[in-house]
Amino acid sequence: MFDVILILAGFVLLYFGGEWLVGGSSSLAVRAGVTPLVVGLTVVAFGTSCPELVVSVDAALSGHGEISIGNVIGSNIINIALILGLSAILNPLKVKLQLIRFDTPIMIAVSVLFALFFLDRHISRLEALILFILLVSYTVTVVIMARKEVKKNRSNGDYAEIKSEYDLALCIFFIIAGLLTLMAGARLLVEGAVSVAKSFNISEAVIGLTIVAAGTSLPELATSVVAAARKESDISIGNIVGSNIFNILCIVGVTGLIIPISAPGISNFDIVMMLITAAVLFPMMKTGFTVNRLEGLVLVIIYIAYVAWLCPK
Repeated sequence: MFDVILILAGFVLLYFGGEWLVGGSSSLAVRAGVTPLVVGLTVVAFGTSCPELVVSVDAALSGHGEISIGNVIGSNIINIALILGLSAILNPLKVKLQLIRFDTPIMIAVSVLFALFFLDRHISRLEALILFILLVSYTVTVVIMARKEVKKNRSNGDYAEIKSEYDLALCIFFIIAGLLTLMAGARLLVEGAVSVAKSFNISEAVIGLTIVAAGTSLPELATSVVAAARKESDISIGNIVGSNIFNILCIVGVTGLIIPISAPGISNFDIVMMLITAAVLFPMMKTGFTVNRLEGLVLVIIYIAYVAWLCPK
């Protein structure tokens, strides 16, 4: 009963955290001189990936490599197949050209790089350092590109559509409050869910790929669904693409720098599934520059099939 209460409390905190983070981040975009898409790709993506980072570092330090890596792989699958799918079903997501030309190809590329590094089921400090350097390079590039775009749009008079809801102090307050609330909600939910799962003798690899991944991905779910409902497509889809990039480059990078990670329990199918979900999103984005409801349904069905495959384990 106590575990159920933790799970319910986690859901409540995640909802409010997502609402505050979306509101504060969209408003901060104008004041920081970047677009909402970039805020979704960076500030929101990093913030909603914080639970994954905390859980993965803690799991690796505790000698539970399968949970640490399974959390990253499972979260990336959930982010696209379930969260982006549900967001598109709720409200079709318009896709900016930058996502097709730059960010989504980057997401696919880093997913492939991680898969190559992880062929031996081990992430060394050197491999982790490479991932972390790529994280810094990606973030700096995105911000520079965004500021150039905003400058160009302002000179053409095309920037009026972006409006700020709050002043600077409130933007910062809502972002910090949202991030802290999301992290607290994720922690409560994960603790309750893992406790329930262990009582059924589920393996650590499966716990990492499903229960922990789902729990730590709930900030992305809350943020993306709230953003989709508010028709903030840039933040909704940018959050997912950015989170997947951050999950690999930041979480695996930082965790691997702290302590090398070994996860022999992760199967090739799990890695292939992560690559498939990343790859299938690209053509969906290119069809009409929109991820529509039917495509969202297809993504959700893919996730249900994946979980059904894991269940016998």
